[in-house]
Amino acid sequence: MNRNLIFLPALAQILLTLAVYVYLGIAKAKALKLGQVDLERRALHEDAWPDYVRQVSNNIRNQFETPVLFYALVFILWGLQAVNAISLALAGGFFLARLAHAYVHLGSNFVPLRRKIFTISCLLLVGMIGLAATAIWQS
Repeated sequence: MNRNLIFLPALAQILLTLAVYVYLGIAKAKALKLGQVDLERRALHEDAWPDYVRQVSNNIRNQFETPVLFYALVFILWGLQAVNAISLALAGGFFLARLAHAYVHLGSNFVPLRRKIFTISCLLLVGMIGLAATAIWQS
């Protein structure tokens, strides 16, 4: 198996993060155009922006929380030569869960559903940790 395939879900996660940045730029431009921004406070105060802009900003912040652990685990699994069908499925599942989380967060923002998706993504990370720990233990 090509162990470099583990980087595909990581690249997809990076693209998701960049896409949310683009969306944030669009949301901010819209808010500015509609006069919905406190121009004097916008540089330092999130409350200067309307809720829909803060919602996107919050999602950006989320893209640098558990995904950072994901990136680390991708490199750990790759470095340990522990990339297999299970690790690829867990990594792909993590990305899909993050994609679903972003979709809900940027859309309906229904917190109970977001929490369930977040929990699933964390369980997938735990699975990746288990594979890494097993690979270390067996080496």
